[in-house]
Amino acid sequence: MPKTFILKIGSSTLTTPTGQLDTKNLKRIVREIAQLKKSNHKVVIVSSGAIVCGAEKLGLGKPKSIPEKQAAAAVGQSRLMRQYEKAFESLGLITAQILITSDIIDSPEHRLNARNTISTLLKEKVVPIVNENDTVATDEIKIGDNDTLAALTAELIKADKLIILSDVDGFYLDKKLVHEIKEISGTITKAAGTSASKVGTGGMKTKLEAYKICSKNGITMHLINGRKKGLIARAIAGSKNVGTTFWPG
Repeated sequence: MPKTFILKIGSSTLTTPTGQLDTKNLKRIVREIAQLKKSNHKVVIVSSGAIVCGAEKLGLGKPKSIPEKQAAAAVGQSRLMRQYEKAFESLGLITAQILITSDIIDSPEHRLNARNTISTLLKEKVVPIVNENDTVATDEIKIGDNDTLAALTAELIKADKLIILSDVDGFYLDKKLVHEIKEISGTITKAAGTSASKVGTGGMKTKLEAYKICSKNGITMHLINGRKKGLIARAIAGSKNVGTTFWPG
């Protein structure tokens, strides 16, 4: 039966070791999404990478100040969307861009409008690509990281699963990959720490925050390696030992 999935693609999954947009991996992920669409599944992408794209174009390195990040996002957002649009169009699929800030999530009227827009796009077989509106976000309306944004989007449209593509194989505890997590214990919280990748804004801590949102809303969450072929379909099919599965409470 066709289902609805949120696919969060992290900056590390879309960035080369030299800090450039990894178009090769982006195109591979797009091809895997196109295969899901053939089974009539509905897919919403929450994509990082706009700031990386803009910083690369502007020669900023890794932006540190808020104005630098917002300027990089303004330049990078269109560059990133252009790559997604080209990749999906080559496979006969249409994309749409949706920019969100927390005031949209918090306002009942705005939530309804956002939900209706995304639902209509999915009905028309479009692939919505969601990101935070970094160019105008302030501390008061900033969600902050795309793991949380993806979970909020999953809750907003009542998705069946959230799949997070990262640069690791899953959640590790004492250097061992944990294939299933059913609740957040003190040990799990301590293992998550506050680590972040070189190009992303979050780490395992933000993924646990995303899990809390998903768990409350009965949504299963998967954490998989975004550079390994075929894992998206396996996670959606419910295959065992694919990254880490976070079960709802």
